[in-house]
Amino acid sequence: MPIAQTFTGLQADLRRYLERGWTAASDPDLFTQLPKLINLGEQRIARELKIQGFQNVVTASFTASVAVYAKPDRWKETISINFGTGTGNNTRNPIYPRAYEFLRAYWPDDTSTGTPEMYADYDYEHFIVAPTPASAYPFEMLYWQLLPPLDSTNETNWLTEFAPDLLLYAALLEAAPFLKNIEAAQGWQGWYDRAASAYNGEDMQKMLDRSAGTRTKA
Repeated sequence: MPIAQTFTGLQADLRRYLERGWTAASDPDLFTQLPKLINLGEQRIARELKIQGFQNVVTASFTASVAVYAKPDRWKETISINFGTGTGNNTRNPIYPRAYEFLRAYWPDDTSTGTPEMYADYDYEHFIVAPTPASAYPFEMLYWQLLPPLDSTNETNWLTEFAPDLLLYAALLEAAPFLKNIEAAQGWQGWYDRAASAYNGEDMQKMLDRSAGTRTKA
């Protein structure tokens, strides 16, 4: 059975690959920087890749006569929103992304209510729907999330469990400029790109398969 990667284990692996930073006494700068390099690697992956492990779903309900709602914790980008109507609210209805200005032009009066048709970012922490909901429709949001960052109180996340090689190469890539080692940066960039391409390819195929599965036969 494979051994799962952890935040502590990843720091040890970085020391082995970099061949330094073993103790705070012998190499204090790198020793204390390793957790930051790991977090920078996590942020790099979140910026550059959209893979299934970064997807999350939340369910909640609209509030009658309220147009603006809080986004989920650690939200990065909305993928889709749908809401329920009909008997038992079991009929799912998609609402579509639109520019904020278009939404405001289409539904300028928040106090006027109806059935939601579109949504837009209101700010980084909130989204807005139009028409303003007339009822407490239950909704489901699928979104890209920022993973809980690794630290001494959070030893694992999706990356340590399912993409440990990608995380290792990302952290090593972040270490290269800190150590002023441009030659190493070029090497780690190649390994990172290879791993990123593999994970992107796997998830792209899943998305294509999912899309094909929703098509109806002629």
